[in-house]
Amino acid sequence: QVQLVESGGGLVQAGGSLRLSCAASGRTFSRYAMGWFRQAPAKEREFVAGISWSGDDTYYPDSVKGRFTISRDTAKNTVYLQMNSLEPEDTAVYYCAMGRGMTVAGPLSRDDMRYWGKGTLVTVSS
Repeated sequence: QVQLVESGGGLVQAGGSLRLSCAASGRTFSRYAMGWFRQAPAKEREFVAGISWSGDDTYYPDSVKGRFTISRDTAKNTVYLQMNSLEPEDTAVYYCAMGRGMTVAGPLSRDDMRYWGKGTLVTVSS
């Protein structure tokens, strides 16, 4: 069983930055792709970033491309999401998830993910 714990959320003004962290328990962290998703009130959970097991490949939807950066530190069993130029539309609960596979060739779906964290709230004020 893998546990994922997100941290780093909070309140930030539009144009500001936040870095989210996701600490994973267990020895399998380095073997699987990781992803970040978000869910705003009354909206579906959406994919925002994915990274392959090696960290060599990443993928972002157009809505965050150029503003968000995902990275991973295998030694620390941690995946990060650096979020810059934040907009009020980025307000959501952000979830970390571990994939069922190793690679990221496109957007990840909820079905692609095996384990989920409980989320961390990001609020961007205008």
